[in-house]
Amino acid sequence: MNIMIKISSVLIVTIIIVALSLPKLLNLAGLHPKYDGEIYDLNGKKALIIATNHGILNKPGETSGKATGVFLSELSVPYYDFIKSSIDVEIGSINGGNIPIEPTPYFIETPEDKKFKKDKSAMNKIKNSTPIKIIDFTQYDIIYLAGGWGAAYDLGFSNLLGEKISEAYYNSEAIIGGVCHGVLGFINAKDKSGNLLIAGRKMTGVTDKQVYELGIDFTPQHPETELRKAGVTFKSNTAFRDIFADLTVVDDEKRFVTGQNQNAGHETAYKIMQLVENL
Repeated sequence: MNIMIKISSVLIVTIIIVALSLPKLLNLAGLHPKYDGEIYDLNGKKALIIATNHGILNKPGETSGKATGVFLSELSVPYYDFIKSSIDVEIGSINGGNIPIEPTPYFIETPEDKKFKKDKSAMNKIKNSTPIKIIDFTQYDIIYLAGGWGAAYDLGFSNLLGEKISEAYYNSEAIIGGVCHGVLGFINAKDKSGNLLIAGRKMTGVTDKQVYELGIDFTPQHPETELRKAGVTFKSNTAFRDIFADLTVVDDEKRFVTGQNQNAGHETAYKIMQLVENL
């Protein structure tokens, strides 16, 4: 009996140690890497973050499935990076109202995720987001599209979002960015000749490899596939599992900044701010 108690105690202690160490181990493997970016003084500048309204990870023809939405770190990390540089941040969505948050286990939450969930002002913004139809995108210095599986169901299907991106591109100096599935929001933007605005540009987004590795290949759009179809020069890094890969790409014109996946939030935000400061 004493031996069994000792064995059980050792197992419990081991499980606790592993549980406490898991976030650190995943970080060392490449998940949510630390990024020491410069703190800019961008007081008076405005950022608009757009995210999904879709909250069900449903397969084609189905209306039910696991809960999904915005992958919070892809919103929370840039949100607080912008705020640290004194930028006024607003949050919108395709239809307005609630932006669902994808449920994630504790060991992949970022410090910004935890802070965001306790921030009453921030949470109010995503529960009562502004519909894009009443937002003038040209009034913002930064347009940023957050990802998450939910974005695969609405951002790339919104012609209005495409029109708004085009308006911001032509009628303002806004730096336009996105991470992971968020980049799907660019595929309907057109240039003045009616051609796809992003054709020929260097961009990144979540890879098909990562989508298939995670076993979620039934969503209606995949960023790498859709960007390539739109004529983008697609760039990406890889790892033993692409969830641990990371890349941020600035197009040659320095108007679009895109991040490969959830690991690119900080670098994408800081490269956007660097471009804004240099305008």
